[in-house]
Amino acid sequence: MTKHEPITLFYSPQTRATGARLLLEELGVPYELHVLNMKAGEQRNPAYLAVNPLGKVPAILHRGTLVTEQAAVYLYLADLFAEKGLAPAIDDPDRGTYLRWMVFYGSCFEPALIDRYLKREPASPNETPYSSYDDMLDALEDALKTGPYLLGERMTAADLLWGVALHWTTMFGLVPDRPVFRRYIDRMTGRDAYGRVAAEDAAMAAEHQAEAERKTGAAA
Repeated sequence: MTKHEPITLFYSPQTRATGARLLLEELGVPYELHVLNMKAGEQRNPAYLAVNPLGKVPAILHRGTLVTEQAAVYLYLADLFAEKGLAPAIDDPDRGTYLRWMVFYGSCFEPALIDRYLKREPASPNETPYSSYDDMLDALEDALKTGPYLLGERMTAADLLWGVALHWTTMFGLVPDRPVFRRYIDRMTGRDAYGRVAAEDAAMAAEHQAEAERKTGAAA
């Protein structure tokens, strides 16, 4: 078996899976989409729950190996195609910083945003995984100030993760549109691969919405 065997990406448009697809596009490797209409609840069907019992995307299947969880998908793919240059090697001095920001997303950023979105009173800084919402954002801003990327002049898969994340969270007001964030978002969303994926996502999302409405109407 080789790494060039088909990669299946379990996918729904305008979700966390969008970034995984963007990474595959930037890597320039072939992949197949297994599309789920999440507006119609297909992610909760038994067939997909057998893939990911949490009913979440992205997930990838490659050479019989199933990978779920957003950061794990990015790490797997960027390391698999290390020759593309989107992941520092194990012995690269930048590897630690790269891993830090990959993991920071799921362990700090998302928990802080969910608490903010649900208007939950956060625990004390000693009891949360992210200290405080402001501390979390300030740490991210400090990392991006020197730019243009998280590792300075070197773009990695971590930037594809964060570019999508900041684009959506600032759009919905969950993250303030600070100048440092705006410059970074514009840089990442201005890439050709992002434009292609975003356009296809918009069309697919519209189709999914129409399909969900047809099903709802038929069931009424």
